[in-house]
Amino acid sequence: MLETLVYTVAEVSALTGLSRQTVTRMFQKEPGVLVLKRPRVETMHKTKRVYCTIRIPRAVYERVVNRLTVKTHGGSNGKLQ
Repeated sequence: MLETLVYTVAEVSALTGLSRQTVTRMFQKEPGVLVLKRPRVETMHKTKRVYCTIRIPRAVYERVVNRLTVKTHGGSNGKLQ
């Protein structure tokens, strides 16, 4: 069986150096991302908030990183300084 590598928000945060909140905002509406939500639950005495679990497939991660990476031209060989 072929398995696809899937990242958590924490893993992408560690890979990119961005905060978990930033990673969540960047990827939550990206096509191909798995978003699992527990709906808001209202009981007689309190309301439980919505919980969201996000899983980011490697292909989606690479697509977004490539789209957001600054491309340089000239003698720097594509490396940022």
